[in-house]
Amino acid sequence: MYIVFIVIVLPVFADGFTVRGPSGPLVVPLGSSVVLPCYVDEPLPLEDLEVQWKRTDSETLVHLSLNGESRAEVQQQDYHNRAHFFTDQIQHGNFSLRLDNLTAEDEGNYTCKVYSLHYSNETVVQIKDVERLLVSGSSRSISAYDGEDVTLNCSVDSHIKPEHIEEVSWRRTDGDGDIPVLLYQNNEAFPDSSDEQYRDRVEFFTDEIPKGNFSLRLKSLRTEDKGVYMCEVFAGELSANTTVVLEQLGFSSWHITVLFVCFVAGFGAVLLLCSLICCRSKNTVDSRTIWNLQLSLVFFPNVCMFFAFILWGLTEGFLHETVTCCALYILRPVMLIWALSYLKYLQDNIKTWIRFFRITSEFTVFTVVVYSVLFRYGWRESAHDTNSGRRVFSGICFGLVVLSCLNLSGIDFRLCSQDRPRGASQLMQTQVFLLGISLSQVLQLICSFGLPSPGFIFMAIFPPLLLLPFMLVLPRLQAKFKCLQRRWITSLLMITTPLLYIVLVIYVHLTILEREKEYLGWTCVIVFIEVLKMILVYENRITVAEPSEIQRRQQQQTETSQQGSNTLPLCNVIMYMFGAVGLVLLNSVTLTAELILKAQNGERVLKDLRVIVFPSECVFALYWLILVMHADWKVVTTKFTRNRRNTHQRHSRQLRNTEEIHEMENLSSPF
Repeated sequence: MYIVFIVIVLPVFADGFTVRGPSGPLVVPLGSSVVLPCYVDEPLPLEDLEVQWKRTDSETLVHLSLNGESRAEVQQQDYHNRAHFFTDQIQHGNFSLRLDNLTAEDEGNYTCKVYSLHYSNETVVQIKDVERLLVSGSSRSISAYDGEDVTLNCSVDSHIKPEHIEEVSWRRTDGDGDIPVLLYQNNEAFPDSSDEQYRDRVEFFTDEIPKGNFSLRLKSLRTEDKGVYMCEVFAGELSANTTVVLEQLGFSSWHITVLFVCFVAGFGAVLLLCSLICCRSKNTVDSRTIWNLQLSLVFFPNVCMFFAFILWGLTEGFLHETVTCCALYILRPVMLIWALSYLKYLQDNIKTWIRFFRITSEFTVFTVVVYSVLFRYGWRESAHDTNSGRRVFSGICFGLVVLSCLNLSGIDFRLCSQDRPRGASQLMQTQVFLLGISLSQVLQLICSFGLPSPGFIFMAIFPPLLLLPFMLVLPRLQAKFKCLQRRWITSLLMITTPLLYIVLVIYVHLTILEREKEYLGWTCVIVFIEVLKMILVYENRITVAEPSEIQRRQQQQTETSQQGSNTLPLCNVIMYMFGAVGLVLLNSVTLTAELILKAQNGERVLKDLRVIVFPSECVFALYWLILVMHADWKVVTTKFTRNRRNTHQRHSRQLRNTEEIHEMENLSSPF
């Protein structure tokens, strides 16, 4: 009787179970875990108990339980190791499912269907808003002074684990295009991804990244950093971003120092010039005072501008711009002292030590500085190349440039210290080293910036090879063929060769550097180097071989300034004052205006100050190149004239001797 009661009553209770689920949709964040509720009020017997979890949209089997045990082997692959029963709770009627590492594809409806003996029931669970990815920043704009460190806030919701974040990208979005600031990808920061103006100045707070804090520290704030910054976070197919506005409150102490030094340089140059003119107009002032004022005009403004560009580089400038401009201004006194011998009013005060200040010194030191920067650039650009050949060749070319410059300076210094004229052997060595420098320079540029096309290599090495016939072949041809000794032919060759050389140099470098954003600045720098090189070529052509020629060269400047009118000496003084005072004023005003406008606009007006500094310096150097060319032309043409005169005298002497011999023969002959 008891057994019959159980058999009849138990199915009645079993037929009455109800499967329950959540009261509404489940809102869960991306990457988290969620429990899909499914349970009955009373426990069910485990025998023949089957629980199925499926996606209603695709009938995909999420998980299966038979007789109280999980059957993970029949799961769909996408849910393997992600969907789990609470196996110890199944016997108590709890069939809930835990779904881990939630993705956007997990959004949808899930059915929990329970089979027990001859009855079944089900419930539906909905997952929604999986895409929620919140990124928060600063609600207010950030203001700071120049030179300070500032933090740009960017935080991801704490429920998102750092390993689920694939990428965090900081970019500056105002202006033309996006500027990369810093990149975080695959649990690693990439400082090399930063734009040059932010490189080595930005970093994440690494200890805060596990907490979802991807705030950025921007160090040594500059006026050009003013703008809008975006922090964009990528997690799977989802992305979100926040923006931070960076404002500034004016100049820092560094900027005020730059403005002050620029003012001192410009005002000091004008004051020294006025004092020099005033002293020259008075006959009572001794020559020593004039000489001291002249040297002060040479050194003081240029040293001030040197420090101004150093401070500019520490606050606003870029490395290439700062190094080249500083090198120029620390070497400018060399050219200014070298040019003092062209000034008529200082002829009685010229000191013997001036001969050590030569164009060779400025050319070699400045060339080594510039091409060391290019070598560093090329080395950095080729850091990721699997082929080390580019680095090796770049190092060889740079070594040849340095070696040739050292040998060139050594020859020049020995001749100056021994007070000897330059002989033919020294001239040959100088020409060989100049040619080696020219070829090494071009190859160094190709290694640093790349070659536009394979065939362009012939065009690139043509300008250096153009100097070879001019320096070595032309003098021999002119000495051998009289038709080449005419004045107009000599003038034409001396004018066209440097002009053609400089034009070809500009074309070659613009072509090689056209893919670089600093191509104009680099081209201006290298053209200035080539102008110095041409001055050096003509200087060496003048001081060659015969002592009489050397003496004539040494007297050239004084004789020229004393002949006829005062036009040439006046031009020399005007151009000298343009270089000593005018260029300092121009560049100090340019630097001051650039700093003020950048503070107001938050960006630079001139992307590269070298496009102002070096073209104006080239104008100054070209004037002295013309003077040296004129002196060389006079030496060459005078030599040709003297040779023709000597040849004519020898011919006349031979003719007279022949006539005397004929007369003696006529007198001695019998009737």
